[in-house]
Amino acid sequence: MKYKTLLAIGFALALVLAACAPQAPAVPTMTTEPSATEGIPVTGEATVNVSESTEFGPILVDGEGFSLYLFMADTQNSGTSTCGDDDGCTTEWPPLVTEGDPVAGEGVDATLLGTITRDDGSIQVTYNGWPLYLFHEDMAAGDTNGQGVDEFGGLWYLVSPTGEAIIQ
Repeated sequence: MKYKTLLAIGFALALVLAACAPQAPAVPTMTTEPSATEGIPVTGEATVNVSESTEFGPILVDGEGFSLYLFMADTQNSGTSTCGDDDGCTTEWPPLVTEGDPVAGEGVDATLLGTITRDDGSIQVTYNGWPLYLFHEDMAAGDTNGQGVDEFGGLWYLVSPTGEAIIQ
């Protein structure tokens, strides 16, 4: 009988101590939205829209409103991109990728939209034969921090709705 009483007291004491013990802080779950500095996850068809830049006029943007750029080191209509992973280019200039055909938003000429297959097998959106890219330093929709940047062997320019580089 003493054994059962001691066991019950021990069990009750363990429950009280467990309930009163300080709890470890919960580990926060990291849920961050992708920024322009990170690769944009592909979750369907990419959308290309036209937006009005106060400094550069009408420019192409992605479905989230981030500015799109072309790379003058690429060759128009070549079907390839010269911005690769091996030199860090795609870290600074993530390609606009899509699953399926890209979607033309208002003001975008759907006949100028196309795609190329990158070396890694992803599908990159093109416009007027130019592969399209985002810029890692554009932190908010409408930023144009990549305009005129000279790196990775060429100049980077915003893209007009006609599919030409905006050189200003």
